[in-house]
Amino acid sequence: MRILEALAVPDGPHRLMDVAERAAVPRSTAYRVLSTLTAEGFAENCGDGRYGVGGRLSGLGARIVSVVSTGVGPALRRLQEGAGGNTVHLAVRVGDHAVYLHKVDSDKPYEMRSRVGNQLMLHCTAIGKAILAHLPPDEVESIVASAGMPARTPNTITDPKTLHAELAKVRERGYALDDEENEATVRCLGAAVLDRTGKPRGGVSISTVTFAVDRDELLGYAPLLVSTAQGLTEYI
Repeated sequence: MRILEALAVPDGPHRLMDVAERAAVPRSTAYRVLSTLTAEGFAENCGDGRYGVGGRLSGLGARIVSVVSTGVGPALRRLQEGAGGNTVHLAVRVGDHAVYLHKVDSDKPYEMRSRVGNQLMLHCTAIGKAILAHLPPDEVESIVASAGMPARTPNTITDPKTLHAELAKVRERGYALDDEENEATVRCLGAAVLDRTGKPRGGVSISTVTFAVDRDELLGYAPLLVSTAQGLTEYI
């Protein structure tokens, strides 16, 4: 599975050594697994020691996106329209990170650099903090120890105690705020999407640029964001 994830990183096809490094396996293991994946159509040997995504993997991804989009797409478009036409994201948790699964672009003359498939860190993003807020403290500490808390901007929280205090606020109000903590001039609001047991599967967010949308306006979209997140439980 780690090799499949490494294979699906953008800008492929990828060298065998790069796939092995991303998957944290020996090169011989990566070669053996890629040979099997290639024979089954999930990978493609592109020559020159490079491997790309095969037809079966592309088809599987397309079917998953289609299923998700059937329920998620309309809900996210309604959120985008109700949130002033600003960019909306849906992400799922994958280990110590989250991955964008769906995006509805802004109808403004500018756009976010994010794209479906991008990874995002949990300590400095609205979706990430919303996810962390619904995890046990020891699991949060494990994630922080594994992924680290690098400073993405001068506003990034890099101290574990400060992060725990922030997560308590997130739980109290029901949403998280990324106030230029991941990217300068970008401010986001995020809410967790929980499964039926209360565990966070992912999150949904509204992303704005600070020169066009002020903080109070963004916070005004919080009730709609939270209700949208609650309605997405059955889809992710």
